[in-house]
Amino acid sequence: MQPSPTPVLTFDEYVKHDATALAQLVRSGEVTPAELLETAIARAETVNPQLNAIVTPLYEKGRERVMNLPPSGAFRGVPFLLKDLEFDWGGTPMKMGSRGYQTHVSAEDSETVRRLKAAGLVFFGKTNTPEFGLTPYTESKLYGPARNPWKLTHSPGGSSGGSAAAVAAGIVPAATASDGGGSIRIPASCCGLFGLKPSRGRVTLGPRFGELWNGAVVGHAVTRSVRDSAGLLDAVAGPLAGDPYGIAPPERPFADEVEQEPGKLRIAFSTQTLIASQPVDPACIKAVQETANLLESLGHTVEEIPLPYEKTIITEAFFVNVLSETAATLRELGDYLGRPARRDDVELNTWAQARLAEGFSAADVAYQKRRWNSLNRSMGRLHETYDLLLTPTLPRPPIAIGTFQNTASEQRLLKLVDSLGALKYLNGSKTVDDLAERSLGYISFTVITNMTGQPSMSVPLHWSPDGLPIGVMFAAKLGDEATLFRLAGQLEQAKPWFMKRPAI
Repeated sequence: MQPSPTPVLTFDEYVKHDATALAQLVRSGEVTPAELLETAIARAETVNPQLNAIVTPLYEKGRERVMNLPPSGAFRGVPFLLKDLEFDWGGTPMKMGSRGYQTHVSAEDSETVRRLKAAGLVFFGKTNTPEFGLTPYTESKLYGPARNPWKLTHSPGGSSGGSAAAVAAGIVPAATASDGGGSIRIPASCCGLFGLKPSRGRVTLGPRFGELWNGAVVGHAVTRSVRDSAGLLDAVAGPLAGDPYGIAPPERPFADEVEQEPGKLRIAFSTQTLIASQPVDPACIKAVQETANLLESLGHTVEEIPLPYEKTIITEAFFVNVLSETAATLRELGDYLGRPARRDDVELNTWAQARLAEGFSAADVAYQKRRWNSLNRSMGRLHETYDLLLTPTLPRPPIAIGTFQNTASEQRLLKLVDSLGALKYLNGSKTVDDLAERSLGYISFTVITNMTGQPSMSVPLHWSPDGLPIGVMFAAKLGDEATLFRLAGQLEQAKPWFMKRPAI
């Protein structure tokens, strides 16, 4: 083991720079990758005990990486963290928030990780995630809850909650995230960060996966600056042989788009409540209305519309997808364990979702997947008139930890029914409907573009009266990340957020 270098860049200096600027300091010789890493590690050691953002510290791996960096790369020498889900780093643990994978070690790098390595990033840890990324909050039984740097009693969102908490707290300027129902944009909104979900097919999930959740899942990052998000997407975008989806490459690097004027855009907006049990909070409505005013002041045309979809597209068409994919995940866990997965291998809700899936036939699953097409067509028609759709990212400000956990009576019921082998017969019951609405109501805005494959971004333009971040979300037509980056760059200049940091 090599002795740890002493950090020469103070945290106050370090946190004033985004990843792009830190890489420039390395290129100019003003700071070394080893010095940056030690500053990041020191910050992690200071705040992570409060945040539980990093669940697998890999400091020595980071120090080894510093000694073996490529000679060039857009982000050479910049400290970075990987979400402990989907981003395989060969030879390191990948637990996915689950007891069943406590001893699992990735056999090889995912293609995205390989490309991030080629960009020169320095990985030194894995971040907290809920079990298999199944919830929009980060509170797994294996890891315990990740905490929001803006208010430690509150959630940083999910499923990329650990990554977002680490970036917001200044441990790193950016970290990987993935999004199957909002898991980039939700934590970005909760933590005051920029989070863009790329188009389906823009970033490969290979070689381990071709698609996940019927194409709903895509990987990228959470960042403090727009240009970091664009530059990271440039670093990882592009297909891998055998990918199931193809998409036209961008006309020019996304990093160049951030500096371009967006022109006069036609933007529709809505703050309509989709699920009555989770009405849109006045603070989230205000965030969208203020953003609409800002957009008009910047010369864009803004018009309020009703949402072009109804709630069962989520509570039925997407819910069945979640259940069936959870069942498939447990079958894969069984392959890994060499025996069928058991109740004590996973959390109760994960187990219940997999068992509930048994109550649906193959025809049910196929039928609900076909219903996604109606959403695709309605959003397609919207984009024949409007360049972008603006909504709240979430229907409420960041939630307190534990808000969406089962009640004691729900826990007892699920355990009792499971003991009778009858969970699959709960489909259509009030208990299941309530559980679905409680979780899916929280992602009623974000999940839409997962189903359609469109790119979407959460932009941190608003804070609640008690100081919690509230993001607003823009969706563009499939393949049009360029328009999102151009507008995000304009908004970042008009209403800067980079220097807004939590007091932790």
